Amino acid sequence: MSATVFAVVLLAAALHALWNAVVKGGTDKAGAMTAVVIGSGIAGALLLPFGQLPAPESWPYILTGLALHLGYQFFLLQAYRFGDLTQVYPIARGIAPLLVAGGSALWLGTRLSGTELLAVAMISTGIASISLVRKGDGTFQGKAALLAAITGLFIASYSLVDGQGARLAGTALGYYGVLTALNALTFAITIRFTRPGLLTRGLKMPKSLVIGGGASFLAYLLVVWAFTQAPIPLVTALRETSIIFALLIGVFVLNERLNLGKIVATAVTLGGAVLLRLAPG
Repeated sequence: MSATVFAVVLLAAALHALWNAVVKGGTDKAGAMTAVVIGSGIAGALLLPFGQLPAPESWPYILTGLALHLGYQFFLLQAYRFGDLTQVYPIARGIAPLLVAGGSALWLGTRLSGTELLAVAMISTGIASISLVRKGDGTFQGKAALLAAITGLFIASYSLVDGQGARLAGTALGYYGVLTALNALTFAITIRFTRPGLLTRGLKMPKSLVIGGGASFLAYLLVVWAFTQAPIPLVTALRETSIIFALLIGVFVLNERLNLGKIVATAVTLGGAVLLRLAPG
């Protein structure tokens, strides 16, 4: 992975942590999550005219990606109904790189070196282990963990589909602009009938809508571009180092406590990212 792609994905990770902090910082997380999805779709629709339309052969991937992104969003909302962010988020994001590495090998024929595989494993282990670092009065919710694992499966699936789709589309902005605009529209229509009142609550959250939605759009747009420049498993793994930025925001902005367990987990994740950058190829 080149230095440019490495830096771009790290920026995407920081933006990803930013919009998650926006969601986490509010009392209505479902409403904030809804605002982020809608805001991201609006950003995609507004910027789409500045890019080219994706090639016709990429449209099956756009439609498949649409279904997978919706599945991710709905399972994530369900997971947050039973568990908190510090349990759900690390599990969902932690298992995704390993699943993508396996899926890439089976579906795309991607071959990673031993060093690259070790880096991916370290990043996944570091992220997922944060879910085990509980508060003194915390409990591990089994149902939330299961829903988070399913969410991780959706993350891995849409990463593979979007990576291949963007390559066929010939344009990262065109591909993701269309995808996120369709996603926001479909998501809004669906929750209008399945979760009455949630859409209205989300639209009344300008901070989540504009800052969260804008950061979410730009974060994944950078990742989609990176998919066209480097192996999908490596981009996916590096993107998940967003947990490091999330912890820093949590400690210095949201006044969360930083304990030894989080420090160790963060060190393992950071070590994996460094190893990934130093790996040849």
